[in-house]
Formats: sequence, C-alpha cells, structure tokens
Amino acid sequence: MALAASPTAALLSAFASRFRPYFLAAGAFSLVLNVLMLVPALFMLQVFDRVLTSRSTETLIMLLLLSLGALIFMAFLDVIRTRLLAAAGVALEKMLGPQVFAGMIRRGASATGAGDAVHGLRDVNALRTFLTGPGILALFDAPWVPAYVLIIFLFHPLLGAVALAGAVVMLVLAVANEALSRRPLEAMQLESRRTGRYAEQGMANAEVARALGMVDGLTSGWSKLSRRGLEKQIEAGRVGSVLTGLTRFIRQLLQVAMLAVGAWLVIEQHASPGVMIAATILLSRALAPVEYAIAGWKALVDARSAYHRLERMLAEEPPEDVVTELPAPAGALSVERVVFGYRGQDRPVIKQVSFQLAVGQALAIIGPSASGKSTLVRLVVGLWRPNLGVVRLDGADVSAIPRARLGPYIGYLPQAVELFGGTVSENIARMGSVDASQVVDAAKRANAHELILRLPQGYDTPIGEGGAVLSAGQRQRVALARALYGKPSLVVLDEPNSNLDAEGEAALLEAIRALKAQSVTVVIVTHRGAILGAMDRVLVLREGIVEKFCTPAELRAVLQPMPAERPPALVGQIHPNG
Repeated sequence: MALAASPTAALLSAFASRFRPYFLAAGAFSLVLNVLMLVPALFMLQVFDRVLTSRSTETLIMLLLLSLGALIFMAFLDVIRTRLLAAAGVALEKMLGPQVFAGMIRRGASATGAGDAVHGLRDVNALRTFLTGPGILALFDAPWVPAYVLIIFLFHPLLGAVALAGAVVMLVLAVANEALSRRPLEAMQLESRRTGRYAEQGMANAEVARALGMVDGLTSGWSKLSRRGLEKQIEAGRVGSVLTGLTRFIRQLLQVAMLAVGAWLVIEQHASPGVMIAATILLSRALAPVEYAIAGWKALVDARSAYHRLERMLAEEPPEDVVTELPAPAGALSVERVVFGYRGQDRPVIKQVSFQLAVGQALAIIGPSASGKSTLVRLVVGLWRPNLGVVRLDGADVSAIPRARLGPYIGYLPQAVELFGGTVSENIARMGSVDASQVVDAAKRANAHELILRLPQGYDTPIGEGGAVLSAGQRQRVALARALYGKPSLVVLDEPNSNLDAEGEAALLEAIRALKAQSVTVVIVTHRGAILGAMDRVLVLREGIVEKFCTPAELRAVLQPMPAERPPALVGQIHPNG
C-alpha cells in the first residue's frame, strides 16, 4: 500500500511555474495597453498643435478615426488581459483547493487540531480574488511609470522634472503605506479569523448553548473578540485613510503644478499648448497605478498574508515517501511499547502500551474516564503518530501507510458520530461513488438494513447537515454501516453502543460475531459489560497504562470476590449488566 510522493510543499511554486505563460502574456498585453494609453495625449497634442492652427477638418477626422481604432483595440486587449488573470485565478483554486481542503481535514484530525488551517480555503479564495481584481492590474501597470516620465522629459526637461518629482513622492507614499499599514492590517486579519472561528464553534454547539442558556455568555465573548478586531480595523483604516487622502491630494496638486508649469512654458514660448495638455494627461496616467495600488493596499496585504499562510500550511504537510505496495492486510494487529503525549504537556497520555491481536480476534478496551481509551484507538487506526513505539497492521506501521491506501481496509466509528450532508447511501459509501450492492451489504452487516428501509426515502433519504434528521441511535447505526463498508480487515469502534437501545445493542453484538466469523479483527471501547461476551480479549487501561490484558473469563474471575475484596483498580471499570 503506497502512494507516490506528493509535492504539496511546492504547490505554490508549481503554480507560478505552470501559469507563468499567463502572467507573461498579461505583461505583454500591459506593454501594448500602456503604449496605447498614449493615444489620448497624442490626440490632444495633434489637435492643439495641428488641427486648430491649420483648421483642417480632414486632419481632425483622420486623427479621430485612428484614435477610435486604437482605443477599441486597447479595450479588446484589456478584456483579454482580465480574462487571462481570471483564468489563472480559477486554475489556482482548482489546483490548490483540493490539496488545501485535504490538508485541512488532515490537520483537523491531528492531535493538535486544525488551528489556522481551518481558514485555508478562505486564503485560496483571497488569492483568487486578488488575481481577478484591480489590484494586480495596478501592479502590471506600475512598471511603466518611468516610461511615461521619460516621454514627458522628451516634451520638455522642466515638465519631466515635475513628473519625476511627483513619481518619487508617490513612491515614498507607497513605501510609507507599506510600513505603516502592514502590521495593523495583519493584526486585523488575525482578530477576524479568531472571531470567525469562535462564531463557527458557537454554531456547531448551538443546541447545547441554547439549552443551557449560554447564548448571552457566548455573545459577550464574541463581542469582545469582535471589538478587538474592530479596534485593529479602525487603526488600519485611520492609517489607510490618511495616506489615501494624501495620495489623492498630491496627485491633484501635481496635475495643477504640471498644468501651471506647462502654461508658463507656453507663455515663454518654450512649448506649445498641445505639449502642455499632453504632459498633464500623461502625468495623470503615470501616477494612476500608484494611487490605485495604495487605495487597494488592503487587498494586496490580504493576498500576501494568504500566500504565506498557505505556504506554511503546505510545507508542514509531511511528504509521503514512495514505498513498495503491500497486499491487502489480513488484520493482524500489534501495538509495541507505544507512548503518546500532547505537545506542551509534561505527562504522556499513553504510557508503554503493548498488546497483540491475531486475525479475527476481538478486543474490548475498558477503563475509567480520561484513561486514554479514545487516544489509544486513534493511534491504532493511524490517525495520530506515537511519540515512541509503533502500531503495526500485518507488520506495517499504520501511521506510515498512505491513508488513501489504508482507509478501505479500516472501519472506524469515533465516539462523537459525525455524518455529512447527503443521503444515507452516500454516507455509508464514505462520500465516494455509491456501490449500491456494497452499501446494502454494509447496512445488513451492521444490522441497520431494516432501520434504513423505514426511513422516508430509504437509502436515498437526505439526512441533513451532520445527520440532523436522524436520532442519535440512528446516526450511530448508519455510522457503523459506514465503518463496515467494503471489506475492512480491522474495525475499531469507540463506544459504539452509547446511544443504542436494547434492540440496537443486540444488533451490534450480532454484527461483531459476524465480523469475527469473517476473520475481521475488532477493537471496541466500551463501558458496558454485556458486550464482553463476544470478545476474545479485554484490555483494562488506567491513566494510560495497561493494568490487565486477559480473556473475559479471567476478568470475571478477578471481579467475582465481594466488593470489599475487589482490587480497587478494577472496580467501576464496567457495568456488568450493560
């Protein structure tokens, strides 16, 4: 079971390389567009210096037709350039979106949680929006500012000096805008993400919040976070508004100065009226990209921050090494001296746990709350990697096997059952292509077939977001069918009977016995003693340490003495009558 190495850390560089022709073409179009931008200025120059002096209607009509043709061609190129950048933005989302979404799921299932990765798709959208917005057009046009200044110099050195001074001032304002607004804008982004995450958590737990009267407290907490974000927004807006207003003032002042200097040159007969008007138009065109860039600086900062966050997120994805593809596992499970602890905590949660299961054996993991049972089963299925030790399936390290290869051979039912928006069939088929025969077979193996048939549309019943239209017990039965979909060799169930009634628990016991008969290895976390009758082994876990690994009969023999004589470590581990 192997998968070729995935260069997720280099995806952004790969995007830049793959779509370099798009950007080169957009740059070439920008060159032609900025040359055609000279048309209005040249038209003014010719009208003032030739048409008005010669009073030639034919010359005016010819100039008008030429200018009209050039402007139509310029508009056509502008549309093509915009479509090129829009295509690059769409390609960016198609290329990065699936990888980022998969990374979000992987990070969400890790021991440290999703963190900032939960906003990965928003970052992809921010990059796509920037590529399709006016900000990037200003970046393409900004390099041609020196060319406009040079042309103004050719009209007259004094006019060129005014244009150069104006360009330098606008550049200084752009640099000042970067220095003064970058940190407030990034801080505003951070607070906005925190506020958004808090709101998402509140919505995910809306039922509990409403039932326990927590709405006011949650609203107060959200308001505090939002207030911090608003303060950062006001700070960033204050800086941005001052610089934007100053930029517009400087630009208008420069145009007035250019017109005044041009008029003086006309009075002194050093230039013609056409030169005066053309230089003023060219200066306006030269300074426009800088002004647009400063006005849209927030979009640029958002895109740059999104780029760096995506770069870090993808770089943190461990590369999947190319390994020899192994046959389908039979289900022999070996846990070898496994140690696991959360980052930042001194004491490990799982401490030197070891046990082995032969193919087709069933193990019950019992123990008091917070003893590490759910953590252990996450290690068993390879969701989390041990700090020390190794979990092996048929001798192979489960945390090193690519999930796309291992997943079909693993059946997993977590303690908190999560279903997805869609039909019952789609959820049982693990949100992939639905094989009706396998879906029905999995439901029958989970003894959920009759239950599903009683739903309004049977297997095609839409269950709503998170399975909202199903009861807790129905969700657990459907999730068990999902765990048994296909041909899993190892089935791991964390409290599979926590929401089941007597009928559901009987169905679960029957499903476990059927799995054993099919040589499927089963691991179950439970607090109910009734299920132990179907088990081959019992592992008693306390504070992350294996207290006992034995058969159910041996465990019952230990629990036979009177309560006063029972070993205190085992009392309260299970409910013998379920």
